Amino acid sequence: MKDSRINIDLVQRNANRGDRERTLGLFDLSILGIGAIIGTGILVLTGIVAATDAGPGVAISFVIAAVASCMIGLCYSELTTSIPNSGSAYVYAWVAIGQRIAFLAGWTLIGVYITTTATVANGWTGYVKSFFKEIGVTLPHALLASPFDGGLINLPALIMICLMTFVLTRGTSESKWINNVMVIVKLAVICLFIVMSITSVQASNWRPFLPYGIQGVFTGAATVFFTFLGFDALATSAEEVKNVKKNLPRAIILSLIVSTTLYVIVSLIMTGVVHYTELNVPESMAYVLISQGHHLSAQLVSVGAILGITAVVYAFVYAASNITMAMSRGGFLPKKISVINVKTKSPNRALWLIGGVAATLAGFINIKHLAVIANVGSLSVFFLISLIVIILRHRQPDLKRPFKLPFGDTIPIFSMLICGFLLLNTPLHAWIIYTAWLLIGFIVYLLYSRKHVDIEQREEQETLTAENQVV
Repeated sequence: MKDSRINIDLVQRNANRGDRERTLGLFDLSILGIGAIIGTGILVLTGIVAATDAGPGVAISFVIAAVASCMIGLCYSELTTSIPNSGSAYVYAWVAIGQRIAFLAGWTLIGVYITTTATVANGWTGYVKSFFKEIGVTLPHALLASPFDGGLINLPALIMICLMTFVLTRGTSESKWINNVMVIVKLAVICLFIVMSITSVQASNWRPFLPYGIQGVFTGAATVFFTFLGFDALATSAEEVKNVKKNLPRAIILSLIVSTTLYVIVSLIMTGVVHYTELNVPESMAYVLISQGHHLSAQLVSVGAILGITAVVYAFVYAASNITMAMSRGGFLPKKISVINVKTKSPNRALWLIGGVAATLAGFINIKHLAVIANVGSLSVFFLISLIVIILRHRQPDLKRPFKLPFGDTIPIFSMLICGFLLLNTPLHAWIIYTAWLLIGFIVYLLYSRKHVDIEQREEQETLTAENQVV
């Protein structure tokens, strides 16, 4: 049987071809990671998970998810520094296991990013509506909701995704500063919330601390886990990173530390100021401020939420387009998708493909239930990432690893166990939707990918072999 794994030398050569400009430093990467991680979770999910799953113990839920993410982030660091390619799990799986698993990994990530982007954009519309209502402007419902929700189109969400996609097509050297500003503003309003609310914390609101028991804490951890997906966006940026072997692992760990710290602080303050039973609202941070009479601060937080969620959309469209480009370059998707714009050095066709699909979903379809594949999909990919670290160590023992996990295979094994445990705490309907997405991908693979990838891989391999013989 033919080996379906790709030659690792070919992957590294593709990553070093220089088609894309290396413009991202440690600060830019850290801001990108923080911007992707701190968004929907801290602005929307914190209160909802506290009210419905974990109570004040939501802080522990975030810590559990963060510990798992830190282990996975370390696994990513070893892989990204060894194979600095924008394909993330898709490329790692192709090198370590084979093309079928590689396709499913890439397909999963694309689905996770697209549905998360569309879902986040819908939440963004809610903040826009709330902000305009506060200043006395009522927007028509028909333009704020999809046909499935009694409207005509969710126009703000559609426009915002298209705008962020356009910004990305201008190239990372021009668009990164816009993202940096949005994330800094978001961090500023979160700090404003902390300063304005911390003196109003009452310990009595933390009792009982675990009203739903330990099971509720783990259910909450499984629910919020996808909010840490942002560090995968860093892995997909490998081909545009300056000094990738040092900056990438540092940025992954730094963004996780900053994000987790803020998640824990905000969740404790929220549940300390307002009883957890009152927090089942999407604008929980603004709700807490209004309950204290801080209306101006609540408006500022709403503005920060609008910018902050925009930064999440920016990061996820960017990451999904990178994976799409990598899969196109490998022949799993049409080659034309991976063409790099000569002027901006960005994969504009991949960007508009991802942005267009996400904008359509956000504008015309009720995708609340579709978003659950983000949790199952991300946990499945992270389990695979941890497994790939172990497989590559055995199959490629001589591979140069600028960053290598300590303690042998202990961390990858623990990472796999945590992901498996959280997957067991994921609702059945999430598995059903994720399975349906995989079936669609399998059809794409059978009808297109397998007929193209073998031929193109063979041609590339023969070229590489010839070049090595000349050398």
